Amino acid sequence: MNYDDYRFLLFERHPDGILLVTINRPDVLNATNNRLHWELSKVWRDIDDDDEVNVVVITGKGRAFSAGGDLDMIDQMKANHDNIMQAFKEAGDIVYNMIDCRKPIISAINGVAVGAGLAVALMADIPIAAENMRITDGHLRLGVAAGDHAVIIWPLLCGMAKAKYYLLTADFIDGKEAERIGLVALCVPNDQLMDRAFEVARKLARGPQNAARFTKRALNNWLKMFGPAFDASLAMEMLGFFSSDLAEGVSALKEKRQPLFPHLRR
Repeated sequence: MNYDDYRFLLFERHPDGILLVTINRPDVLNATNNRLHWELSKVWRDIDDDDEVNVVVITGKGRAFSAGGDLDMIDQMKANHDNIMQAFKEAGDIVYNMIDCRKPIISAINGVAVGAGLAVALMADIPIAAENMRITDGHLRLGVAAGDHAVIIWPLLCGMAKAKYYLLTADFIDGKEAERIGLVALCVPNDQLMDRAFEVARKLARGPQNAARFTKRALNNWLKMFGPAFDASLAMEMLGFFSSDLAEGVSALKEKRQPLFPHLRR
């Protein structure tokens, strides 16, 4: 398998069939532009077809895992049907291709994880957080419905009450709180994150591969049951890209202020 076509993902092969994937836009805290969004939707199929890979570890280069969608990308989506449909397809592919990838996926979540980056972080089979991790499903800050991944997995991970609270408020969650409520499997000190991720990866890579893959496949049937709800949430998110709320949400993020959504001005 040749990964040379990827521009913003780095690939390192490690012993025991462990593949380290690093999101590589550190100058913008690994925010997802159009190209990276597409790469995150596609890479899981390539990894699934790579016979040399037993386990995947994914992390972000530098100080962040991935700080959400690049605002230029979001600007290009505003009321643009073709761009919205492309993002709609890719967002669904990120979730479903991670579910369908036979290889166990471990996320080593360093720093901030938002948007598509958060989808990758939490759709991983074993999410491991650094204590300094800060995550938010920030869709409501932007003025659109929570659609990327949250509806398919948050209620299963942390329960409906916590899911509704954090998705509706878009409050930030650190590593310790994420572990306490069940959003991540483990939380470790920042300087131990990669060592712990590789320790878990080696344990899986040296175990029975078919058994691990079939266990993942069986467990992910829970997620597939909620596929219709996820599809609906993703469609509702895309509707928001035609709204005046989105324009105000983007402006507020650019200006680093609280949004004043149109209904508040009446």
